[in-house]
Amino acid sequence: MLIEQLAQIQTRVATLEAELAAAKKNSRNSSKPPSSDITKPPADRTAGGKGRKNPDGKKRKAGGQPGHDRHERIDVPEEELGAAFEYHAQECPHCGGEVSPADAPPRTTQQIEIVFHPVITEHREMAVWCESCQKMHYTPLPANIRRAGLCGPALMSLIAYLKGPAHNSYRMVQEFLHDVCGVSLSTGYLAKVCGRVSTALAVPYEELIEQLRQQPILNIDETGHKENGRRMWTWVFRSALFSLFRIDASRGSQVLVDVLGQEFAGVIGCDYFSAYRKYMGDFGVAVQFCLAHLIRDLKFLAEHPDARNRRYGKRVLKAVREMFSLIHHRDEYSADEFAGLLEDAGNEVFGQAITRVPSSREAGNLANRFYQHGESYLKFITTPGLDPTNNVAEQAIRFVVIDRKITQGSRSEWGRHWLERIWTVIATCRQQGRSIFDFLSKVISTWLSGTTPPTLIPALE
Repeated sequence: MLIEQLAQIQTRVATLEAELAAAKKNSRNSSKPPSSDITKPPADRTAGGKGRKNPDGKKRKAGGQPGHDRHERIDVPEEELGAAFEYHAQECPHCGGEVSPADAPPRTTQQIEIVFHPVITEHREMAVWCESCQKMHYTPLPANIRRAGLCGPALMSLIAYLKGPAHNSYRMVQEFLHDVCGVSLSTGYLAKVCGRVSTALAVPYEELIEQLRQQPILNIDETGHKENGRRMWTWVFRSALFSLFRIDASRGSQVLVDVLGQEFAGVIGCDYFSAYRKYMGDFGVAVQFCLAHLIRDLKFLAEHPDARNRRYGKRVLKAVREMFSLIHHRDEYSADEFAGLLEDAGNEVFGQAITRVPSSREAGNLANRFYQHGESYLKFITTPGLDPTNNVAEQAIRFVVIDRKITQGSRSEWGRHWLERIWTVIATCRQQGRSIFDFLSKVISTWLSGTTPPTLIPALE
């Protein structure tokens, strides 16, 4: 009887420990997003950001540090100046004495100014009488004028920029145009302008979709999206050259099939989400599972109430961190030396993950990952250019979360396409070091004139 009661108590304790451990999961020790944290974990004051410490242990002062190169604005050349004014002293500014011109170059201060005012152009369709028709007709407007409507290309570009890259609501765009530029437009018309810009972006966007399947490495991530209260998902596909966003009703592997097909020959960097595992299993696609996500799961085990889980988690975590330390010091080794050491480090991680595994569910699940997908956690060792983490995709999708909080998602199919395309332009231009506004201006101008739009693929420029 006592033995049975003791067994029940032990089972109950194990259950409570597991529940306690699960309750302690946050963005630091699991795949949960930071927004799910009730209170955010304390920042690591030694890992970077505000409050970082110098090697001597003292808190770093704000601003540039000793030895840091000074950043100074370079004056624009004289031929680019809009105007120049000269100031001649009539008396000494110091003592009031008599002065004469000195043989020395002037000391200059350049000032940048922007003039905000609308320039309204009227386009008149002149009436003509046709002798054949015996009717009066109006001369058709040029296609670019007719297509643009009320807003010219520069204003359309500004509206698209304020709505997209600047993350403003239509109401805020309306207020800015009215207060700053002296232009009054309804929010409905602003939405109409963004719809036209979305149409203009369709060709560059479709070009990227065609290029996705040819990329040697793609990092993929997804986050939630809403359309009229309906749950949807925003996917990001990031290559070395560009980033593409797609909004879909599904979070399943069928999205990957639709976008990449069944014969994708590259390598995918992603987290351990089931959709990626199904896609790789169904079509034999090579995958690198994110080691940053693995580290968070290992941290959870390393802090587990159960001592066996803690020992296991700490042991595997130590091996993974030693591998990352080696990666951070790759410049200290020759290519062959580094390759050999990295392979050894990977074998150590794998060995620690599958040996002396506690009989708990959490530890067993993690060990099974390596039994089933060990190669996919260490694919980067044998694939040049492949990152061991999925950080680039997570960083690419981060600004979408900001936009989501402002826009509250999309309201229609055309709104969904606008978001897909403008997010793609924003991320890709930033990735390539290009001006977002300049690209939007060129796309809009070519769409209005019916000419070939610019591309987002550098090799095709």
